[in-house]
Amino acid sequence: MGDFYQNGIITTLHDLSGREIDDLEYELLCFSKIRPMSLLLPSLYSELQTDALPNIVKELKEVNYLNEIVIGLDRANKEEFKHALSFFSELPQHHRILWNDGPRLLKIDKMLKEKGLAPQQMGKGRNVWYCLGYLYASGKSESIALHDCDITTYDKRMLARLIYPVANPNFNYEFCKGYYARTANGSMNGRVCRLLVTPLIRALKRVVAPSGRSADYLDYMDSYRYPLAGEFSFRRDVISDLRIPSDWGLEIGTLSEVHRNYANNRLCQVDIAETYDHKHQDLSLNDAESGLSKMSVDISKAFFRKLATQGEVFSTEKIRTIKATYFRIALDFIETYKNDAIINGLKLDVHKEEQAVEMFAQNLMHAGHEFLEKPMENPFIPSWSRVVSAFPDIFDQLKEAVEEDHKEFSAQG
Repeated sequence: MGDFYQNGIITTLHDLSGREIDDLEYELLCFSKIRPMSLLLPSLYSELQTDALPNIVKELKEVNYLNEIVIGLDRANKEEFKHALSFFSELPQHHRILWNDGPRLLKIDKMLKEKGLAPQQMGKGRNVWYCLGYLYASGKSESIALHDCDITTYDKRMLARLIYPVANPNFNYEFCKGYYARTANGSMNGRVCRLLVTPLIRALKRVVAPSGRSADYLDYMDSYRYPLAGEFSFRRDVISDLRIPSDWGLEIGTLSEVHRNYANNRLCQVDIAETYDHKHQDLSLNDAESGLSKMSVDISKAFFRKLATQGEVFSTEKIRTIKATYFRIALDFIETYKNDAIINGLKLDVHKEEQAVEMFAQNLMHAGHEFLEKPMENPFIPSWSRVVSAFPDIFDQLKEAVEEDHKEFSAQG
């Protein structure tokens, strides 16, 4: 159970009472008459074959306040798309699947690429971006929640708490980030957040931002209890001007964007789960192009890019100083986490924690050098408002492609 402490410059909504799910869902059903709600599920086809996603679908079948569910399906051929249509057909809510590898959506992607307006790489960012465009085009919702499809501890209370802050018409929040304790099966998880993101933010506050806009931004990022959470919710009007990264910097980039677009009092975070677990990425100690290693590089570059837009000047010497400061702070955190694990009867391997910190420190230098060598690199996908200015009928094209896929292959199934 959380406490009521407000630890930063954005509002934290705690789980103080373990409120009954029936009460939450009754209110959400009432809110849905004023603010219709949708859920976005970015998914790989392979996740249909896990234990996590079938349980998520089972829980969602009992949710009566959602107006629409949109599934973004990646890495699926025609037969796999047909299987996905059957898999999700038991959902009672209106739902559509974006077959991102299908010829209709690939045709739209090719058209956008010719104008330099398409995502530059495959991945979750691209999947989410196209789903956001479809959700905006469908016009069926005013409040939208997004969560991953690999959550092994999922229950419908998680969704209810996640969407509540942007669904309640008496609240003024435009964006809400979910958070939770990353503990499961007797272990303390969440290494990238614990051992990279928080220590890096603290290091950046010491080295590059004693005051000014950068300091405000870092205070803002330091306010989030779990900035890498894949669960967030938002109002529909957030979509049009949102520029999100297509790499592993998606979560950091999204938080940076809403900070740029909205005042702090329009943003919040909410406790959505007592325990949370999902598919774990490999540490990838010897491969900077995969797993948590790749993630740490992309996240570090996301911070450097953002701070550069705030006027910070980076050099090899400054990157080296950031790395040294980060390393010392991260090692100190390991002692803190070890003691926290012990008092709670959890497992924490100090050797593996230090291995992770050593890798993150090395990748921090790697990310810094990449940033200095390619300062004009732009991993951000253009906003949908820019796409509409180039293709005024893009939303009609997107809706038609999704509907035609649904009609053609549902009939075959």
